[in-house]
Amino acid sequence: MKLDHLAALNAERDARRPAILVTDTANGTQRLVREIDIDGDPLAETLRERLLSGKSGIVEVEGRSLFLTVQVPPVRLLVVGAVHISQALCPMAAALELDVTVIDPRTAFATPERFPDVALLAEWPDDAFGRLAPLDRYTALAALTHDPKIDDPALLAALKAECFYVGALGSRKSHARRLDRLHEAGLGPEATARIHGPIGLDIGAITPAEIAVSILADVIATLRRDRIRGKTKGERADCMRHGLDA
Repeated sequence: MKLDHLAALNAERDARRPAILVTDTANGTQRLVREIDIDGDPLAETLRERLLSGKSGIVEVEGRSLFLTVQVPPVRLLVVGAVHISQALCPMAAALELDVTVIDPRTAFATPERFPDVALLAEWPDDAFGRLAPLDRYTALAALTHDPKIDDPALLAALKAECFYVGALGSRKSHARRLDRLHEAGLGPEATARIHGPIGLDIGAITPAEIAVSILADVIATLRRDRIRGKTKGERADCMRHGLDA
């Protein structure tokens, strides 16, 4: 790999922007395709599919063998609220190799003792987001404090940044009130419809650990959905059997 391509890939990685290095295996020529440039690329459809799968590999195009080195940002989960559910959620998310950060300005809850080995920011969401890499569509956000002063700004920021998953804890009644507040803050119904509220899959969860499982299942389902969209019924079934990226 040429140094200029390596430097460019590193720059895209640091900015959490996807990119693909296309290498002609016959002659070794390379070119870097940034996500923003994919629509105008002659391999656009193939490159988009590879970004969705996140997998590098060889493709055959018009008699040429090309190796696609796919670089996508690691999926991260921002948990707003250092609550009991979050304590159960964090180790599960780490086992799934999600990059987890807990955010809560309430210093009585956001302590290293309660969240060992977890990135922890005892700050208001707006301040914390300013210290993190920008929110993006490889980010999931779970708002769990039940406090509008903390949750609502986080939800606004996540929706505006088009995070792939945005969820909020609360009953249907509290969620309806939440939607009213967000609409008053300037978000339209199309944007707020993206909020998973009440958060998590409906599995009858009661305990904090069960709710954490339902949240992570919802995050994973949302993350993987696009990867099997458009396949035939048989192909979707095969993906489900062999890991959704098949």
